[in-house]
Amino acid sequence: MGRSQALPRDGGTGEFGPDADDTGCPILHVDMDAFFASVEVRRRPELRGKPVIVGGDGPRGVVSSASYEARVYGVRSAMPGARAKRLCPHAVFLPVDFAAYSAASRAVMAIFGDMTPLVEPLSSDEAFLDVSGAGRLLGRPAEIAAAIRRRVLDEQRLTCSVGVAPTKFVAKLASTRAKPDGMAVVPADRILDYLHPLPVEALWGVGERTAETLRRLGLVRVRDLAQAPVGMLRAAVGEAAALHLHELSWGRDPRPVVPEQVEKSIGAETTFDIDVADWDVIRRSLLGLAGKTAGRLRRAGQIGRTVAIKVRLADFRTVSRSRTLPVATDVTREIFETAWALFRALGTGERIRLVGVRVEGLSPVDAAPRQLTLGERDNGWREAERAADAAAARFGQDVVRPASLLSAREDPRAGGRPPPG
Repeated sequence: MGRSQALPRDGGTGEFGPDADDTGCPILHVDMDAFFASVEVRRRPELRGKPVIVGGDGPRGVVSSASYEARVYGVRSAMPGARAKRLCPHAVFLPVDFAAYSAASRAVMAIFGDMTPLVEPLSSDEAFLDVSGAGRLLGRPAEIAAAIRRRVLDEQRLTCSVGVAPTKFVAKLASTRAKPDGMAVVPADRILDYLHPLPVEALWGVGERTAETLRRLGLVRVRDLAQAPVGMLRAAVGEAAALHLHELSWGRDPRPVVPEQVEKSIGAETTFDIDVADWDVIRRSLLGLAGKTAGRLRRAGQIGRTVAIKVRLADFRTVSRSRTLPVATDVTREIFETAWALFRALGTGERIRLVGVRVEGLSPVDAAPRQLTLGERDNGWREAERAADAAAARFGQDVVRPASLLSAREDPRAGGRPPPG
């Protein structure tokens, strides 16, 4: 979708407010408001009303989330942290805590699942719901949307915005325009009244460059695009994009809500504040990333057979390598040792900007029998890490930290180069 800040806000009132006719509107799009920042404010109430930015403010930091108080100053997600600090120098910067956000996400998704089994998560903080089968028990779509908002606020002390519409595209557009903490209903017979006055940036797939191309053709509003010959659009943006935008401009979106979204990979990555050539720093980073990846696998109930690394060099060239293991894993030690071997095999002496670790070829942990290797104890690294997970869940992430998995003879500090062998 194009830049949401370019769209006027519905505010949850007026002709497309919560009391509008929701007949034929079974699709809900629920979007948490400034999710990461809101989770941080929930556990730090003294920050309420202040500009809060989740992410780093260093030269390589990136804004993951910003409270609406920070957005007033122009701060947006994915913005460089240094720029955000210039725009809002008095903002409170907080480090990313994915464990806390994942826990909040699971709790919110559980509320959605109580309303309907047809929930399609798009990310940790938003989802589509099809409530067409929930009417007899829970009421009309707008009533279900209102109940979701109440439960999220009462049970999680967080706010969300909801769009209610006949299609996924219009529901997502409505929730975006209802932010923050609002609700909009787009009646089935009013879709074009709602859609056509909007700027072309409202359509999925229209970013700044495409919008500029369309404006040069005199296509400023969605109604202009809807009335334009498809041939004109095809010449401007290509065959696939032309058909896609033409259909959306008439409110047509036949996609159903798909409740099962199987993750293809789970991983983590980090960008260094300063380009790094020291292999010891990289080794420790890969160890930390392997731990994060393993923890996310265990929380998701997944194991994977393929370990991959991503290395971005100082000149922005990106290199990826992967290796498939004999047995699927969710163990930090196994993921790290494979990732470190892959990195060593690169043999690069160049400075490095970013490293990442991910595990692919996922399958449910309960569906894959654990095969012990020769000489391995029945209880070992997996059990120790699950115990560490339990301790971290109870006492906080910092209570358990990994020790180095390498022996002294493997220490690569000499000259920042890899040890022989």
